[in-house]
Amino acid sequence: MGRFIYDTMANSVELEDRTLAHLRIVIMNKLRRSEPFMFDVELGDGTGRRSFWIHPAVPIQLQFHGTRHPRINRAWIDELMLAASGPNGLTVVPEPPEPVVPPAEQ
Repeated sequence: MGRFIYDTMANSVELEDRTLAHLRIVIMNKLRRSEPFMFDVELGDGTGRRSFWIHPAVPIQLQFHGTRHPRINRAWIDELMLAASGPNGLTVVPEPPEPVVPPAEQ
């Protein structure tokens, strides 16, 4: 389990490393474009959810438990980016299956 930390450790939630790696890409791209957005996430202990207003002026840390970088599912990145740009903001949507890429014809 990794941790998303917004400003201080008191404003943090635990997330799976794979999920966190995908969120990292989405958050990085939105902030690079100076696009603040809402991030709504369920708490890992099942007690509810937290909403964070993600803005470039607030420090963010993404703390990964493991050292290996997970393979990135481009389809999941696309769905997360659509959510982040939508009226409800970024939520962790289920990971879609990765598209099957046929072997190159020779």
